[in-house]
Amino acid sequence: MNNEFELRATTSPHWVKVALADFDAFLKDHAACERKAAALAMSMVQHYPDKPDLIRGMIDLAMEEMAHFREVIKIMLAKGLQQDNDEKDPYIKALLKHMGKGKKAYLLDRLLIFSIVEKRGHERFHLVGEALEDAKLKDFYQRLARAEYRHYTLFMDLALQYFDETEVRARLDELLDAEAEIINNLPLRAAVH
Repeated sequence: MNNEFELRATTSPHWVKVALADFDAFLKDHAACERKAAALAMSMVQHYPDKPDLIRGMIDLAMEEMAHFREVIKIMLAKGLQQDNDEKDPYIKALLKHMGKGKKAYLLDRLLIFSIVEKRGHERFHLVGEALEDAKLKDFYQRLARAEYRHYTLFMDLALQYFDETEVRARLDELLDAEAEIINNLPLRAAVH
């Protein structure tokens, strides 16, 4: 089974300019995203004790996300930056409005939505890595893009393991359409999403 998919809307080239124009704000948002991704993974470990492959995958994911969080915080501290108070990410908030009801639908949608989020992160970290001039930061964001790729395929692998492929593909189509509409309607900001 193929665990890859394409996003239905590409990020505007202007987004990179916005992100780099206020890179300090981008870094703060990025740190928050990594911390929240680790927390999400650990919440899934707690919620699905009967799914050993999910547990193993989410623990590994949480550890990798925390390692990324640590690296972003090191960059922020070197620049004299502090974390901001948490704000709701408008992209994530809009995507979660499409979450299905019921135990089965909820798990499938969590796996697919967070696969889409990681795929978007892959695209955007790649764009940032390409645009940065600082060699260390460029390398860091290129490595992160590869990690996001692994993460999005992990979520897809789990969806395809626990659900029928026809059901997964049908629901993924709906969510990819919703995500494209969200991306096309959100204002560009110096943030990961």
